[in-house]
Amino acid sequence: MGTSWDAGRPYVDEVAPGLYAYVQPVGGWMVNNCGIVVDASGSAVLVDTTSTEARNRGVLAELARLSDGPPRAVVNTHHHPDHTYGNGFLPPSTVVIGHEKCREEVLAAGLEATRVITAPDYGALSLRPPELTFADRLTLHMADFPIELRHVGRAHTSNDVLVWLPTRKVLYAGDLAFAGGQPFLLEGSVAGFRTAIAAMRDLQPEVLVPGHGPVVRGFDVARLLDDLDAYVAYVASVAEVGLAAGMSPLETAVKHRDNPYRDWAETERFVGNLHRAFSELRGNPIDTRLTVPSVWPDMVTFHGGPIECHA
Repeated sequence: MGTSWDAGRPYVDEVAPGLYAYVQPVGGWMVNNCGIVVDASGSAVLVDTTSTEARNRGVLAELARLSDGPPRAVVNTHHHPDHTYGNGFLPPSTVVIGHEKCREEVLAAGLEATRVITAPDYGALSLRPPELTFADRLTLHMADFPIELRHVGRAHTSNDVLVWLPTRKVLYAGDLAFAGGQPFLLEGSVAGFRTAIAAMRDLQPEVLVPGHGPVVRGFDVARLLDDLDAYVAYVASVAEVGLAAGMSPLETAVKHRDNPYRDWAETERFVGNLHRAFSELRGNPIDTRLTVPSVWPDMVTFHGGPIECHA
């Protein structure tokens, strides 16, 4: 695992014939990857949108270059704004698909993120939640291959969906995989994230497109999943120590600042992850709501100042 991602312009990585990752290498808060899936007829499905009008114009320009016409559908891998704020820039003919809880969370959150992370020029955003929802699995049948959408339980959020192309062995993982950065568990589950990692291992993908960071191929897929699993196990163990000592999540994070994952990007997520781990250790229900705005001040303190956003 590396440190932070290299800053630079978005680029398209063809991961298999007709399958593309739209990678935004600057990474970080509100800067995510998307997927473009094009079948033999030239019809396309988009995996996630992104956070600002300008960034979504870039994604859609690449999609137009690679396919015939607007996308038939967009799949939101979860409700976070960097993956859904661009839904409103798609034409009405494009169906927005997501887990049923994704729709609920998009509507509940609204445009709150624009008031927490204020640096970007978001442009003319309009909220558009998923219009077609499902509870467990849904298959999209393209001209020459299926796209399987699999809900994996509470992990990064309550509504994470894997986008799996079984005949191509390509997995669009959304934020169930961060390559080079710390994953974020605040709105999900520590134990559930490890279950999701196991589900990804079981698929045995040959290519994994993470929600943030570069595409991972071959043996590096298993290495990435092992590293993420080890990180989550570390968070759980540190939380046990901190809670037993009567410390807060922030105090615990500060005490363990010098940890094996300190060089991964977005280290402030460590604090948010400990908030979730503490909640689970205290026996709170798995769906206990912890919000980014409520924990953001702790993350800023741990970061040592305002958290940068390059969106």
